[in-house]
Amino acid sequence: MKYSKATNYALHTMVHLTMEPKGRTVSVDQLACMQDLSPTYLSKILTKLAKAGLIESVPGAKGGYSISRRAQDISFLDVIEAVEGQSVLFNCAFDHEESECLIERVMIEAEGNMKKELAGRTIQSIAEQRQETKKEK
Repeated sequence: MKYSKATNYALHTMVHLTMEPKGRTVSVDQLACMQDLSPTYLSKILTKLAKAGLIESVPGAKGGYSISRRAQDISFLDVIEAVEGQSVLFNCAFDHEESECLIERVMIEAEGNMKKELAGRTIQSIAEQRQETKKEK
């Protein structure tokens, strides 16, 4: 199982936006430069985050992006599902005679546990850890 690079960039972008002062926006060019990405590529990711209601876009010369909800209410799972979608990771490829695939049941249970863990981890918690690391240096 592997998440796309887009999810990696989305999570980093969300942490960065969380660390910005309330009301301040960051341009796509600034966000792309920070991560050494093409602004066009990052724009596609930002569009997904905006559609999911995680960030908002402010148009204009002084516009940019900011988080649209409280960071403590945004989980890793929210960001991952905004980018990757909500489909299941495992589907049994065989038609079993019994009512269900026992292997698929194990995989679905494991995926549920992973989702529960990711839903419990907030963007805010990572931003706070990052702030603490900066203070220590």
